[in-house]
Amino acid sequence: MGFKIAIIGAGSIGFTKKLATDILCVPEFHDVEFALTDISERNLGMIRDILQRMIEANRLPARVTATTDRRRALEGARYVISCVRVGGLEAYADDIAIPLKYGIDQCVGDTICAGGILYGQRNIPVILDFCKDIREVAAPGAKFLNYANPMAMNTWAAIEYGKVDTVGLCHGVQHGAEQIAEVLGAGSVAELDYVCSGINHQTWFIDLRLNGRKIGKDELVAAFEAHPVYSQQEKLRIDVLKRFGVYSTESNGHLSEYLPWYRKRPEEIARWIDMSDWIHGETGGYLRYSIETRNWFESDFPQFLESAGKPIEATRRSNEHASHILEALETGRAYRGHFNVKNNGVIANLPADAIIESPGFVDRFGINMVSGITLPEACAATCMASINVQRMAVHAAISGDIDLLKLAVLHDPLVGAVATPEEVWQMVDEMVVAGARWLPQYAHAVPAARERLANAKVKTREWAGSARREVRSLDEIRAEKTAMKKAG
Repeated sequence: MGFKIAIIGAGSIGFTKKLATDILCVPEFHDVEFALTDISERNLGMIRDILQRMIEANRLPARVTATTDRRRALEGARYVISCVRVGGLEAYADDIAIPLKYGIDQCVGDTICAGGILYGQRNIPVILDFCKDIREVAAPGAKFLNYANPMAMNTWAAIEYGKVDTVGLCHGVQHGAEQIAEVLGAGSVAELDYVCSGINHQTWFIDLRLNGRKIGKDELVAAFEAHPVYSQQEKLRIDVLKRFGVYSTESNGHLSEYLPWYRKRPEEIARWIDMSDWIHGETGGYLRYSIETRNWFESDFPQFLESAGKPIEATRRSNEHASHILEALETGRAYRGHFNVKNNGVIANLPADAIIESPGFVDRFGINMVSGITLPEACAATCMASINVQRMAVHAAISGDIDLLKLAVLHDPLVGAVATPEEVWQMVDEMVVAGARWLPQYAHAVPAARERLANAKVKTREWAGSARREVRSLDEIRAEKTAMKKAG
């Protein structure tokens, strides 16, 4: 069953290796072609060598190619997977630092909030370029699997404007289910059945069954509060569970920036977060983590290459959706997962045009979503606030309308809870000017934005945020871990 799989952004070495390994766990896929493409020749070379060693060590007929020519990689591809970050860490640093000057404290900033919206403005023109190439040179009916954030905005643009068969994929639902299974004392997550629905990063476990027994709010609250680790790391999520009645898929830190209640007062932020790891709410936590670990693969490459020579173990296949979707489409073996698609009535109390994340089944007939779901009203209201922002942000990215972009940022829940309209207008000017090289649709608006900034009236402040850690080098992190191991 030979066919071509193109991976855009394949220089994300660890993730690309995981996806490829998962795919090669399927016996029918042993002779696929992986066509890798990235803007970094160095990273491409590394991941090509890793996959090639893995293929040779397992004596598989699979093939791997690597090129910086994206169209060449996409030629004839039946599946296209994207895991790109447009602008890299340089642009991402501005997504965090500039809003901080206006009092907006983000943990991740890649979905909505000021950082996520501007991230989407950088990504969407590139996503549309991908879609154009897919339409023109990929195999007829090629499926686009988008892993890149901001998930909803990217998928929305690809479907509505790119006119490509697209599904957005994330692993937040799986991670949330693993937590729930653990606190309930399940032997494995396989004992847990659930319906999880909403929008990406704001998906809600609206029905939970442990070995067939329905789990209610009170039991779940008690289980989380009794857990020695999650009771401290997930304080905000537990509070939302108590008030909404259902658990959110998203991490404590991520969830805190989608809601207007927990990160708007600097003196309150520490009450809801945990500093044991970035994901629990640290200011700019994911940026710090990304900076500290950005070159991990360079020093670890020899070990990575050595491990690639080991036998592929199908029992260790990950729960990432991509390989399971491909397996279901190609072999007919049905797969149930949670997918990001256009709503079109799947969730009754969310708009038809929104990109929702909800359960579906995959087989040879495609991705078939479970329809007729109604979210609890509080969950729907929270999702609606983000959907309205996402819609404006996508339309702004397509049209290059900087005024619409400012309105999208103004309507973001956390931004609106912290900043005045004057602050938002100036902040967006500053972010567009800073990221101009990745924002071709706003080229016409940049000169006027620069002029306004030269006569800026809003005072900003130097502020590191409410819960900031110092950025360390990878060597420092390794030394600390080594010392901890020696200490027992």
